[in-house]
Amino acid sequence: MSNELKIGIIGLDTSHVTAFTSILNDANHQYHVPGGKVVAAFPGGSPDFQLSISRVEGFTETLKNTHGVQIVDSVEQLAELSDVILLESVDGRVHLEQFAAIAPLGKPVFIDKPLAVSSADAQGIADLAAKHGVRVLSSSALRYAEGLVEALKDDANGSVIGADTYGPMEIQPTQKGFYWYGIHSVEMLYAAFGKGCESVTVTTNADYDVIVGRWSDGRLGTVRGNRKGNNKFGMTLHREKASQFVDIYANPKPYYASLLERIMVMFQGGEPAIDFAETQELIRFIEAANESRETGETVKL
Repeated sequence: MSNELKIGIIGLDTSHVTAFTSILNDANHQYHVPGGKVVAAFPGGSPDFQLSISRVEGFTETLKNTHGVQIVDSVEQLAELSDVILLESVDGRVHLEQFAAIAPLGKPVFIDKPLAVSSADAQGIADLAAKHGVRVLSSSALRYAEGLVEALKDDANGSVIGADTYGPMEIQPTQKGFYWYGIHSVEMLYAAFGKGCESVTVTTNADYDVIVGRWSDGRLGTVRGNRKGNNKFGMTLHREKASQFVDIYANPKPYYASLLERIMVMFQGGEPAIDFAETQELIRFIEAANESRETGETVKL
């Protein structure tokens, strides 16, 4: 199709790249998202992060040999060949540098979670996006799990007064505490509450973490992180008249497909699905939670 967007991928060190490419490029995929095709990719990879560098070769070969994607040698070359960009590098430390290299072209960019691993880097991305007029979206796919989306739409029991989320919370030294897997459960909490958190307090031991966030309107939201036991995500959503368990796995549709639908809206000229100020606050929330985890004190955002 002549109007099909040429999509470029930066960072072939996460399973997200094969999932996204399959859904975008294969018209026969059950959950195919139309409107664009992945045509080029820059492998990247972080040598000091084993979960990054060990996966680059395999995912690069899959994109090249299975999907016919052109593999390029630089972020800049990738950007020139693309209409829109999926910045997928699994290492949040490199996002600001990679975004800075492509921002001057003004092309829409999706930055996979985490946007950054510090609020300073998140602000740097925001400043570059504003300077060059770049539409940016960043999110965990868990925010768009169909079970969660449907639960948040159903307001028959009144407005949301609280939420308790949970999920695996493995710690990776290069990704600063909760930025690795903790961000998924934090994203679910922000999907329910929106921005407005004032402070966080963390209780931790070797196996578990519990983050309590206090919002400016008095609502409390919790994030339970498990390093022992089950690896499932979930939520209890509290409304004025009732509380309900939110089954993140209720719908067979992959989170990635639901997220890609929102990404493609932005790529095709629409506004980003999430206010970037909310994403920046979410990054600061995790930063403050990491500090509270170390000190045991309540930390203001």
